[in-house]
Amino acid sequence: MRADILRTYKIVHTWAGIVSGLALFIAFYAGALTVFKEPIARWVTPPAAAPLATAMERAPELIQAVLAAHPAAANDLLLHLQTNEQNPARVSWTERAGKNGAGGGGGGHGAATTERRFRAGLNDDGSLRVEPVAPSALPDFLDTLHRVVGLPDDNDGNRAVMGVIACLYSLALVSGVIVLLPSLVKDFFALRFGKNLKRMWLDVHNVLGIMSLPFHIVMALTAVVFAFHDGIFEVQDRLVHGGRLESYWRGGTAPAAPARALADLMAPAQLLASVANIAPAFEPRTLQFGQLRGPRPSVRVWGFDPQDIARSSRGGFVSLDPYTGKVQSADLLPGRQPAAAATLTSFFALHFATFGGAAVRWIYFALGLVGAFLFYSGNLLWVESRRKTARGAAHAPAQKRSARLLAALTVGVCTGCIGGISFTMVMGRWLSGHVQDLPAWHVGAYYLVFFSAVGWAFARGAARAGPELFHAAALFTALIPLTSLCAVLVPATRLWASSSGAALGVDVVALLGALVLMLFGQAAARRARTAPTDSVWHAASAQNPVLAGR
Repeated sequence: MRADILRTYKIVHTWAGIVSGLALFIAFYAGALTVFKEPIARWVTPPAAAPLATAMERAPELIQAVLAAHPAAANDLLLHLQTNEQNPARVSWTERAGKNGAGGGGGGHGAATTERRFRAGLNDDGSLRVEPVAPSALPDFLDTLHRVVGLPDDNDGNRAVMGVIACLYSLALVSGVIVLLPSLVKDFFALRFGKNLKRMWLDVHNVLGIMSLPFHIVMALTAVVFAFHDGIFEVQDRLVHGGRLESYWRGGTAPAAPARALADLMAPAQLLASVANIAPAFEPRTLQFGQLRGPRPSVRVWGFDPQDIARSSRGGFVSLDPYTGKVQSADLLPGRQPAAAATLTSFFALHFATFGGAAVRWIYFALGLVGAFLFYSGNLLWVESRRKTARGAAHAPAQKRSARLLAALTVGVCTGCIGGISFTMVMGRWLSGHVQDLPAWHVGAYYLVFFSAVGWAFARGAARAGPELFHAAALFTALIPLTSLCAVLVPATRLWASSSGAALGVDVVALLGALVLMLFGQAAARRARTAPTDSVWHAASAQNPVLAGR
């Protein structure tokens, strides 16, 4: 390939990566954690005060008791086939109300609504016991950081920003592969460690990028689809589904029927038998009853097929009539999806790792962290490539402001994201049950650490701030297992000690992460002492104001 063409692709790769790199670092780091949202939720959420589990044989009795005492539960009631520490109740539901206090699930013309969640079980004497539920907002906040590249709210405007970043990401991937092709065979496994810092980072960046290329292609394409999915779904609905796509989510296209008595609901065992007849390999997890008093009542049976992909972490579903057991829609049922629905589901499955079990989730977790490091190393490469080298001069030349600015921004954003997520996790556990609006505290805690790290990096310069901020991120991350240890050793803190294996896994991974961050901090301190004096990573260079010069 001609040298001028390669040079053009290298410029495209560099600037597409620089513009999108820091946003993608946040998306990948937070995204790696969202692979294990359930264990994180178990770690940060207090267990139920008392067991609410009710035998499945008594599920019809429990459902009728809940519907009689809480009519709003008929709009969205969940029957959990499996119970555990995080979800101890057999039944849970959400009640929605407008600002004026009016009940109902319709909302009406976009009016603001509030949600209250409850769970229930039966006492030994048959009486109903109901508890309010305050699920942790942390997993959803991490998901928001991932989906809208670090912005605080998942709305149309922020999703459009994410879409632009995803397009730049795709452009960086394509141009990077083209640039690397001529030297791929020769340099693929070359890791040249030594005094040439730029060559070392380039080798690491190239190896990680090529080895994880399929994963990055999947992430880039699916991110673009998610960013612009409204328009894509509209076209798909007209060309493929004949205007019926929305009906799949409402429970199929069954005609409206007269209201029926709640006492005529089929027993869950009968509904599950209906599903087993059409999909023997399907493994149900949850029954979601909706609009039981409306003209189109439905029950979605959510679950997984070990041999098929699923749309979300809840699995896929089949919609049934809860009074007759008749199938309303099976287009999103794993193992029974038509080609169009399976194609759409594949985008979700490939992005969210809802296939292949725990092994795939661990692979995605590792690839997410590697991806975050890839964007960090890309920025370091750009900074090194802009370094003015001292050639016999008495004093080291001043580096360009753009290099000092990006170096500080890279250190601040990356360490701020890591430290902010760790800190908001710890804060969520310590403040649970002690503050009114815990979701707002999660947001505030994260951005406090994030912007403090960015400000500190600009105030101190990348060379001096790097070791300090990596050590701070290591400390915040180490507080995760230390909090669990404190719950066991110091009962006076009124923290809870979880016996869940998933929560213990969070502590172990956080401890390993803290150790890695400590090593990064030590490496940054060593670099500040030993880097060439004409490098922005040398401690002396940090004395130059980041925003000064050209």
